[in-house]
Amino acid sequence: MNDYTPQKAVFFDLDDTLYDHLIPFRLALQSVLSTGIDFPYEPAYHRLRYFSDKLSAERGGTPTQGHDLEEMRTSRFQLALAEFDIILTTEQAAAVQAQYLNKQFQIEMFEGARELIQKLQAHGYLVGVITNGPPEHQMNKIQALNLEEFIPSELFFISGAVGITKPDRKLFEHVTDKFELSPENCYYIGDSWRNDVVGASSAGWNVIWFNHRGVEPESAHRPHQLAKSYTDLTAYLLGDK
Repeated sequence: MNDYTPQKAVFFDLDDTLYDHLIPFRLALQSVLSTGIDFPYEPAYHRLRYFSDKLSAERGGTPTQGHDLEEMRTSRFQLALAEFDIILTTEQAAAVQAQYLNKQFQIEMFEGARELIQKLQAHGYLVGVITNGPPEHQMNKIQALNLEEFIPSELFFISGAVGITKPDRKLFEHVTDKFELSPENCYYIGDSWRNDVVGASSAGWNVIWFNHRGVEPESAHRPHQLAKSYTDLTAYLLGDK
């Protein structure tokens, strides 16, 4: 028996759930492509996320290193921006990707996120992070957000380190097995329909879709709850506590 045996657990996705992922995307495009204030950044970002998930699924999970990872990262920019009449060479896409990575470490948590995590912990919830991506890259974001100040390191689950990628239900089962949790007592909060809603619900978790961008569902799966802000999340998880 390990030390973590709370009645309930709440795990968060990282990108665009704990911080605004649109900001580094917009800054990268402005820096490399000189896109102006009228460019439709949010719709373009949606398509980037779509192609990122699609290309990852085609490869059997997010690549964590080497040529395959770099090719996926540049291809997603080419495919997404082509829909907005921006045709990128491989070299241009790589330059945008490089800036995008750099800007991802200049981030802050969404308003209310840190407070919610600490309130959950104070009420006895086990709180952690489940995220897709290469271990070093995702840990750099975790450190940029100072998450290690209040979440123990053993509660960060990164697909590239575990060897299982969302939406594979086995990643969520790995977490419940490690901490001897029942899926019905676990809550997962994430913005991605494909990775978060589909993945966690298939593992029997309670899913809160953090749909702060107002996008449409992609399948017949249904989250247990919809939230558009951390005010919504706090009200649902803690109510009057």
